[in-house]
Amino acid sequence: MSQVDNKLIVICGLPGSGKTTLAKRLAEETPAVRLCPDEWMQDLGVTLWDETFRDKLEVRLWKLGYELLKLGQSVILEYGFWAKSERDEKLHTARLLGVGVELHYLDVPTDELQTRLGRRGMEGDDVLVEKVEEYSQRFERPNEAELKQYDNYSRS
Repeated sequence: MSQVDNKLIVICGLPGSGKTTLAKRLAEETPAVRLCPDEWMQDLGVTLWDETFRDKLEVRLWKLGYELLKLGQSVILEYGFWAKSERDEKLHTARLLGVGVELHYLDVPTDELQTRLGRRGMEGDDVLVEKVEEYSQRFERPNEAELKQYDNYSRS
């Protein structure tokens, strides 16, 4: 795979929106290496609520993703990317590497997120059901102008 063919795929959405399901499908179709902080934390026995650890892990996973992109491998980041500044930073860095960038934005109504989280059964989902409204208010949704900066994007 040449560097021109590889890409960074950014998965954006709130808890329960389907980020991991989509990322797994895209990883097979692309093919790409999928970097999911939740899975790493679970595998390492770290609570999903340890924000300090999550922040450090996401930095480390991005370093790995960056190296993989430089080597010509496509990468999927499924961090959630609630802040536009986070998305902008990844877009800018990937552009400097000369790789394509896709954004997949999962826009799910809060009542549906609450239903999904209530069924999912991951650590803390009961707490997340209560926090979805708060998180939805903090989430910086991509607008059309932002979406058009990407080589490819989807909103579902």
